[in-house]
Parts: sequence; structure tokens; C-alpha cells
Amino acid sequence: MTNAMELYQMLPKTNCKKCGKASCMAFAVALMARELTPEDCPPLKEEAKYKENYEKIRGLFKPSEGATETGLIVHEDLCFGCGNCVVACPPNVANDPYGVGSGNAPRNVGKLVLTVEDGIVKAQNLGECRRFGKNKILCNGCIVTCPVEAIEFV
Repeated sequence: MTNAMELYQMLPKTNCKKCGKASCMAFAVALMARELTPEDCPPLKEEAKYKENYEKIRGLFKPSEGATETGLIVHEDLCFGCGNCVVACPPNVANDPYGVGSGNAPRNVGKLVLTVEDGIVKAQNLGECRRFGKNKILCNGCIVTCPVEAIEFV
């Protein structure tokens, strides 16, 4: 992934405010934070001279489509439901110590971040994920335990 300055270099740099931001640099920062999308910049989207940059920026954000608020993506086509990520997730262990925290079936499904449904991992209760909220940390327990790399963060 790129950074806000590199995104800014691909923007029109007109500071037109049509996106709702005070400047193109502010728009670039909002893009990085996924508060806005490339489509929110009318000149970038509509003017022919920016078409190449528009497509390039859209391509940069394509991998993050479908990501949750935490940036979590479960590639359902790769996941076979082994459940390694479910028992490795620290909030799952803390919120269900006698269920998934002990390697057993979930007892407190309503508090889990990851569950297996119909043979596929599903994300829920993302507010519980350690990668989310004001005290977020760079946790990767679910990623490193997945044998087929079906889970990623963007």
C-alpha cells in the first residue's frame, strides 16, 4: 500500500473542496483512513485528464473492498473451517474461556470475534477485536494460525 503523500501526488491538486475536505492533501489522508473513496473526488472521477490516476488509485484500494472496520478480510474461497483462528483469537479466549478458550465448542457465541459457520470463518463483534478502537494493537493471532492464508488485514 502507498502513503498519503503518494496518493496526493496522483490527485488533481486543485483543492476544489467538492469532496468535502479542505484540500487534496486532506482528501488523500481521508482515503488512507478509508473515510472516503476515489469516487468522492469529482474532478478525479469525471475529468479525462485524471482518468489514468483515478484507475490507479482505485486499483490500490481494490484489495481492501469487503474488509471489515478492523481491516479484516476472510477469503471464503480459501477457508475450509479448521477453526484455528477462532481458538487463537485473544478476545475469543478472554470472552469464552471455558469454550473456545479451552479448545472446546463455543459457549458464549455472542461475544466471539471469529466463529465458524457452515464450514467458513465469519467475523462478528468487531468492537471486541484488538485491532479496533482507541486502544488498538497490532494483533495477528488469527493470521499466523491460518494454514491456508484465508485471513488478512488491509
